[in-house]
Amino acid sequence: MKTFTAYFVRHGQTMLNHYNKIQGWIDSPLTEKGIADAKRAGQQLKAINFNAAYSSDSGRAIETASYILKANPENINIISYQFPEFREQCHGYFEGNDANQMWQFVGEQVQLTSESDVLAKFGLEKARDLIHKADLYGEAESNAMFWERLDRGFNKLRANSKDGDQVFVVSHGMTIRSIIDRYAPELDVGVPTINGSISKLTITDNDIKVDFFNRTDFVAK
Repeated sequence: MKTFTAYFVRHGQTMLNHYNKIQGWIDSPLTEKGIADAKRAGQQLKAINFNAAYSSDSGRAIETASYILKANPENINIISYQFPEFREQCHGYFEGNDANQMWQFVGEQVQLTSESDVLAKFGLEKARDLIHKADLYGEAESNAMFWERLDRGFNKLRANSKDGDQVFVVSHGMTIRSIIDRYAPELDVGVPTINGSISKLTITDNDIKVDFFNRTDFVAK
């Protein structure tokens, strides 16, 4: 059975992150801090001889991946891919809105009006369905839609990887946290995925194991 390692990195901080705006499928550039986030991740991963590099097709993820690649002495040999399957979840009508306002609107369905309260009571997957239901245009991803897309992305990773490969994937905060929540729920303690943090997955043909989540102190030897 094929087994390979994937280091998932959240993109660096963006302008919309800085202003606490909802940022799923819309995009914004990295801030100075975001560039530093990306460079830090590059330094932490530079000792790994990666077989391939992946990111979502969002500009902030592609830019973060480029900084990680630049830090790696083997970067000229690393093939880079962009997979839309590893995008952030789509928030539909709420894209670009103030995050607190979105959660007040979404939470009205269940008499809760903060992100922390909604997630604490209903969890990430049910919360996605609440956002989908509250979206006036019906375009926010439901949990089933989100996982159909993400599972397709993991299958593409499997198809492009050989036994023993090491790859990195630049993705997004809620996407990475959702992976952890599904495959290692004991590691999801309600803390958002940090910009530039690293999470390590061991992937086989039919399973995903989480080795660690949300590390900013990891340095590959």
